[in-house]
Amino acid sequence: MVLSSSNNYFKTNNDVVKINTSNKTNLKRFSQNGQIQIYQSSHRGSYSSVISDSIRNAALGRKVLLVQFMKGGVKQGVSNPVKLCDNLTWVRSSHSFDQYDSEEIENNKNLKKSIHESTDQLWNFCKKELLSGENDQIILDEIFLALELKIIDKDDLISTLENRFISGDVILTGTDIPKDLLLMANQITELRS
Repeated sequence: MVLSSSNNYFKTNNDVVKINTSNKTNLKRFSQNGQIQIYQSSHRGSYSSVISDSIRNAALGRKVLLVQFMKGGVKQGVSNPVKLCDNLTWVRSSHSFDQYDSEEIENNKNLKKSIHESTDQLWNFCKKELLSGENDQIILDEIFLALELKIIDKDDLISTLENRFISGDVILTGTDIPKDLLLMANQITELRS
């Protein structure tokens, strides 16, 4: 990029501030929070494009965290994330909603408690990551189902998103999205089959 006038550069770039200290000019770049993107669909399981995009971003060198709230895996959970492309951390619940029939969950209080605790542990991990600023992109897959099932508190999610520190995007996926969260989004994409 070629600049014809340094004064013109400062006028057109709001994220750069000119600081004068003892006849020296220093530039300080302010980091900004990235966008909140929401991907919604009328049915579950339609977010493969979001997941493939996260893998591509990781392969390009961005640090990506992909969290699937309602999917489980063998030996998964916060303590055993999967690493791909050296830059993608993929975490699923250690005891998830999708591993059981919904009727079985409702009829077994211990099973329901275990699933809620596992999802809550995953959410607490996500909160720390959103506030840490260590990731370029964070994907919270099916977080709206966790809200709908009252495993995650909506106000807690909103507060965490408002106070996040991430220069990249936060991507949320789900079916039934509360209006408060839709209003926070910088981009809303509706996926149709």
